[in-house]
Amino acid sequence: MTVSSEVKKKVKEKDSRKEEVKVEAGKSKKDEIIEAIGQMNVLELSNLVKELREEFGVEAFVAPMVAQTTGTVEKEKEEEKTEFDVILSEMGSKKIQVIKELRKLTSLGLKEAKDLVEQAPKSIRENVLKEEALKIKEALEAVGAKVEIK
Repeated sequence: MTVSSEVKKKVKEKDSRKEEVKVEAGKSKKDEIIEAIGQMNVLELSNLVKELREEFGVEAFVAPMVAQTTGTVEKEKEEEKTEFDVILSEMGSKKIQVIKELRKLTSLGLKEAKDLVEQAPKSIRENVLKEEALKIKEALEAVGAKVEIK
């Protein structure tokens, strides 16, 4: 006997004894059902949902809401961008200072930092928080480089 059939049996027993069913200590039928559902595991809940669908002939229909929500979610993602790319667009006139500052901000060696500066425009850091991106931009612009945040 499955859990959902046990629940059905209990509900039928309670329906047959409507006169005897009294609200115990402020609990309603709804509260008792919620409590019984809370004690079930996921598999038992899945079986219960299937049997309720069969018993009452209902189906969940979500398609129209998905179309509306998708547009809203995309707009929110565009508005709430949390990760940014820091791009060195120009090295400026103080190449050595830019290389030194770049090495402080990243874990690059001397050769890698020099190559990155010479290949500008080039991405310095990707997917960093806005605060960190601004800090990198300020530090590099202080030594003469031009930096973009995208």
